Amino acid sequence: MRSIIFSNYSAFDTRRLGATIDVEHSHLRFLGNMTLNLWDCGGQDVFLENYFTNQQDHIFKMCQVLIHVFDVESKEVSKDIEVFIKNLQMLQKYSSNCKIFVLLHKMDLIQIERREELFKIMMKKLSQVSTPFGFQISGFATSIWDESLYKAWSSIVCSLIPNMNTYETNLSKLIKIFNANEIILFEKTTFLVISSQNQSQSLQLDPKRFEKISNIMKNFKQSCNKLKSGFNLLNLNDKLFILELSSNLMIFIVLNDNNFNNGELVLQNIKYAKRYFQ
Repeated sequence: MRSIIFSNYSAFDTRRLGATIDVEHSHLRFLGNMTLNLWDCGGQDVFLENYFTNQQDHIFKMCQVLIHVFDVESKEVSKDIEVFIKNLQMLQKYSSNCKIFVLLHKMDLIQIERREELFKIMMKKLSQVSTPFGFQISGFATSIWDESLYKAWSSIVCSLIPNMNTYETNLSKLIKIFNANEIILFEKTTFLVISSQNQSQSLQLDPKRFEKISNIMKNFKQSCNKLKSGFNLLNLNDKLFILELSSNLMIFIVLNDNNFNNGELVLQNIKYAKRYFQ
């Protein structure tokens, strides 16, 4: 999943990747001046034992976020939960302010009518075992074959951004200036959602629209790259705009149908707004 989000792999591409051996380190630039240090820890027993003994202060010290991935097809759920509890013990000792995210992964392999029930049961159990350690957990049902990874990773990354209030405040001002239905801010490389504002009166908005847009735009960008072409602006009938807001951000604007829309005016206003998102 790391390769899909940060390295532009498709779900099909990941089939040629091998299992994680021990700990794989990635240092990723994000939003220009941020560096994400991702430690991908292999889940095989021989590595787990080492994490909790010889490497515990190295693995768990100064940890900002734990992303614990559960395989929903696992036949050893009790053992998986025991490993999760050991992680919580280590984090309580070394990084007590760490944020905990749980991904119930490979959900596409579960029958559709059973997914929600399975998710609720598992999250209830994990919340119960987390409470004694003083941690609250956030959970997501994920699969590499749909857009669910984008919702999960958007939440994870946003929890690490120190100036989120600035993005949200500036976006709330911008949506009023445009009298737009919705504005969404994306990180330019990954198309993860950073922030959004909505003032639509519609009750039929797709709750999965953010991650679907992320997935569509990421695929479109990959197609552009294959053609050795860039992507800076998309304008559909002066109602919908997707364009570069800064060297690190893309903005998605859906204008109100009642507006007198002028594409050039929208682009000019975005040009002036860029300074507030640098």
